[in-house]
Amino acid sequence: MYTTEMGKPDPAKVAAIGGEDPALLEAFEARVAADEFIEPKDWMPEAYRRTLVRQISQHAHSEIVGMLPEGNWLTRAPSLRRKAVLLAKVQDEGGHGLYLYCAAETLGTSREQMIEALHSGKAKYSTIFNYPTLTWADIGAIGWLVDGAAIMNQVPLQRTSYGPYARAMVRVCKEESFHQRQGYEIMIAMANGTPEQKAMAQDALNRWWWPSLMMFGPSDENSPNTAQSMRWRIKRDTNDELRQKFVDITVPQAEFLGLTVPDPDLVWNEAKGGYDFGEVDWEEFYAVVRGEGPAAKERMEARRKAWDDGAWVREAALAHEAKRAARAAA
Repeated sequence: MYTTEMGKPDPAKVAAIGGEDPALLEAFEARVAADEFIEPKDWMPEAYRRTLVRQISQHAHSEIVGMLPEGNWLTRAPSLRRKAVLLAKVQDEGGHGLYLYCAAETLGTSREQMIEALHSGKAKYSTIFNYPTLTWADIGAIGWLVDGAAIMNQVPLQRTSYGPYARAMVRVCKEESFHQRQGYEIMIAMANGTPEQKAMAQDALNRWWWPSLMMFGPSDENSPNTAQSMRWRIKRDTNDELRQKFVDITVPQAEFLGLTVPDPDLVWNEAKGGYDFGEVDWEEFYAVVRGEGPAAKERMEARRKAWDDGAWVREAALAHEAKRAARAAA
């Protein structure tokens, strides 16, 4: 979900080309294999460090950009309660981005560098946020499907090999579970409402189902980074394993709502104890990764504008800190 551009360094080659001590590399590999956490001051291969910076920063970017499609409905929520809940959720997403930027900074990369990479297009974020939210039912579908897929990805990250990342994910996962329940509650209300409301819920499911499956990344056979990532215990499950778990859990939820999953190939496979389902449109997936999604330009314009408009706040905070430090020194 967060490793679209991750490289696949070979440890032996890294040691030979990068001049890293083979003994240190062997000790590092042994610690990771033993499921020990790697901490910021511990020695680590540069390829491992770069991989983590890329993954954690992309995860942080996804949380921040993910505020935009839902923030679009804050002023149009159908009740004060719905508005308060949605506002709390959007605030949570901002907090998740903060936790993750802080975790990435422990690897020696500044937040300014990470944000510059996002604004310049060098860094990616989850492709799901390049789709528009057209109706209130989309807010329910995002909570149910998008946050549901995020939880499927993020729960294993509580056991990822890098300590600060794993610890940040504990709180993130707890809050994401609330977000998923909030979305499903909206879908229950709409599915049991008027025929028009149920039709809106079905339409939202139709539009968000396949992008949600795309969140798990390319198929395993087209994901050469997975083997190295799992060897380093950065990932615990493959993309296809997570996608299968998501389908198996979510289809019964759709049936409970009385909604139809938009996949004519969906069928229960008794032999494997899970669902067989259709092929993801990989051409659409890669197009959205390239920044060709329906709302991609709008998302980046909004992020750049927010950064520029907030420059005076950052400058004021830095000036205040400089004065405080000067007074303390005096």
